[in-house]
Amino acid sequence: MLRYLLLFVFSCFVLQVKAQNFNISGLITDEFDVPKNNVNVQIKRLNRVVQSDESGLFSFQNLASGKYKISISSVGFKTKNIELELKQDTNLGTIKLVQSANSLQQVTISEKLGESRKKQESLNVETVNADFIKRNLGGSLMKSLERMPGIKTIGIGSGQSKPLIRGLGFNRVVVVENGVKHEGQQWGADHGLEIDQFATDRIELIKGAASFVYGSDAIAGAIDIKPKAQPENNSLGGSVDLVGKSNNNLYGTSVNLFGRADKWFFDGRATLMNYSDYRVPTDLVQVYNYPVALKDNYVRNSAGRENNLHFNAGYVTEKIKSIFYVSNTNSKSGFFANAHGLEPRQVDLSLHDASNRDILMPYQQVNHLKLINKTGITLDNHQVDIELGYQHNFREEYSMYVNHGFMPAIYPSSMSIPQNLEREFDKKVVSANVKDRVAFGKHQLSFGLNIENQQNGISGWSFLVPAFKQFTSGAFLYDKLEVNENLIVHGALRYDYGQINISQYTDWFASDMNTPNGTVSQNLIRANALTRNFNSFIWSAGVNYNLNKFVFKGNLGKSFRMPIAKELAANGVNYHYFSYEKGDPNLSPEKSYQLDVSLGYNEEKWSVQLSPFFNYFPNYIYLNPTAQLDYFYGAGNQVFQYAQSEVMRYGAELQFKYRFTDNLSSEVLAEYLYAEQLSGDKKGYTLPFSPPPSALLNLTYEPKFNNKLTGTYFAVDYRITGRQDNIVPPEKKTAGYSIFNLAIGTKLKTGKQQFDISLQAQNLFNTKYLNHTSFYRLIELPEVGRNLILSLKIPFSFVKND
Repeated sequence: MLRYLLLFVFSCFVLQVKAQNFNISGLITDEFDVPKNNVNVQIKRLNRVVQSDESGLFSFQNLASGKYKISISSVGFKTKNIELELKQDTNLGTIKLVQSANSLQQVTISEKLGESRKKQESLNVETVNADFIKRNLGGSLMKSLERMPGIKTIGIGSGQSKPLIRGLGFNRVVVVENGVKHEGQQWGADHGLEIDQFATDRIELIKGAASFVYGSDAIAGAIDIKPKAQPENNSLGGSVDLVGKSNNNLYGTSVNLFGRADKWFFDGRATLMNYSDYRVPTDLVQVYNYPVALKDNYVRNSAGRENNLHFNAGYVTEKIKSIFYVSNTNSKSGFFANAHGLEPRQVDLSLHDASNRDILMPYQQVNHLKLINKTGITLDNHQVDIELGYQHNFREEYSMYVNHGFMPAIYPSSMSIPQNLEREFDKKVVSANVKDRVAFGKHQLSFGLNIENQQNGISGWSFLVPAFKQFTSGAFLYDKLEVNENLIVHGALRYDYGQINISQYTDWFASDMNTPNGTVSQNLIRANALTRNFNSFIWSAGVNYNLNKFVFKGNLGKSFRMPIAKELAANGVNYHYFSYEKGDPNLSPEKSYQLDVSLGYNEEKWSVQLSPFFNYFPNYIYLNPTAQLDYFYGAGNQVFQYAQSEVMRYGAELQFKYRFTDNLSSEVLAEYLYAEQLSGDKKGYTLPFSPPPSALLNLTYEPKFNNKLTGTYFAVDYRITGRQDNIVPPEKKTAGYSIFNLAIGTKLKTGKQQFDISLQAQNLFNTKYLNHTSFYRLIELPEVGRNLILSLKIPFSFVKND
């Protein structure tokens, strides 16, 4: 199949050579005839953007004949629009930009570009920027994104979370940072995402099957964290962010410093966070039918700290841009002491309640090192992107030694593994992506290769997942055909190959086994050596139809996901859930077929977008509870076995916006999801972590004051979440709830200095409620209580090219 794909790529090259193409060029200046660099020039219907160079010149090459609309925009200047019919090489001459006094122009441009992106892509794409994250600052990046419909999180206390897209998560959602897939321990419900939200600028949320671009794990969608734009020429500056939160007594700072001298630039950031145990609106929870009192409403041992460093440096010319990214995120956070490996009644309350800021056992410590080079090369009508990455994810989980079954009552002094090291995961990843974009005629062709190699080691006295090595590769071809000014057709093909080699794991202690020859004591094999190869051919087809105020798009595609090591070879106790989990080495690759549709209508004062979807899995992989109990390792815990079943899912998201006046606007965001297993032991049941229907109603007031007080807003969110009675055992039903959130912010100028100030009040009335997708929902631990978040950003500049 790969041979036919490469033949198709070669055929497209032949076609593009024969195509007749023309060029558009021009010169951009200000009102005083001074050339302007770094001005965005966009051909809207092709979604192609170039920037003017130091001489103010820009050019588009290899365009087909036809009608074009060109938008020219720069911060501080009015946007200029030009319409033309291209029949030959065209020079637009000198284009003068007029200064604008509208201080909100930058925000307006950003919103228009986001809307343009939606109109160009058949997938369901939402774009958020740094301002959105600041307005909705949560305990983690994923928590900040949760306001978007279709996006939920598995919350792990107040400082950790992992994403869910339309109810699917773990290894079904790809997170990309600076062009490289983020590789942590995605399989674990208790493993958060090692991303610093202060280091993000623009994020694209792709809801729906995106495997043809991002690879097999994007079966539910992708979260693509885009690189930050390089600084302006001859500039040196930065910012200081300060943040404080009342609920968990968090204090933190993030300091940024950047600079650029012509073609070379750098950008660095350091982030420090420290938080105590968080509080919930109750003083008693039931942990597996045992009542646990919470002193002063604090969830004991949920404190944590983060230390993150980021640095990037690059070289930029008209033809080449190469940037090196180096980042290291380090965190240490506690697990709720009454719900990890120990019986709730065995916790030393005098020790754990002595301080709300200490981190005692059980706790996790994670370090994630990431090295990336991202290089873009412009060659005639080719845009080649090369992304090389190295990652080292090192996770340690510490807990008091607890023996089960035939484990020794006293930890042997001869063991080389530290007595308190419950589990250790050591992942090293090398990856490479190469993509070429070619424009010829009315086609925009993209094709590329992805390669990734993993080495995963383990340690600790407890066992759940064996060590393994994994290799994946893929080749894709994607074509965007502009049929006419209103209609765009998309088509994509992809071939994937993967191999996983699982190492044998043998117990470090002996167990007594009954045999025909009597009782034999031996070290049992928990995981057998296993090698599996997987391959798949997937496809995607889509359409965009944009007619004045009406927008329609649809996408139909097949996705693929190879089973992970935990699904194939798990064989141990999950102490977070007091369950025993077993893999199935014979699982087949997961396949998915999904139809996405989006209908939008835009008026001057209001807009609406409805995005329904339908999803079918012939062989969805899930963790199935059985009637068996484990006594060798789990002290009688229920056995959960990975299995496969036929699954149907459908749902929709709704976005409605209305502007009453220039200062007052409202927004309604709603979502619904239904999932059902069509075969297997749990036929008729839903899937785990299926979020209930919900709606968010927003009212925002943006008054206009003087030049010293700009960008002011007052916003209130009212979130209504329905009951979730459609569950799969051992899940519990969750009641519906409603909460209020407030947000206030402004930009204050004193002299030449600006201060960005924002204040949030989350869960304003301290409502007690359970989140169905929360990690601690099974023990009926409610969500975080009232939380006031104050953030201050102080930008500064030493040198700036005017």
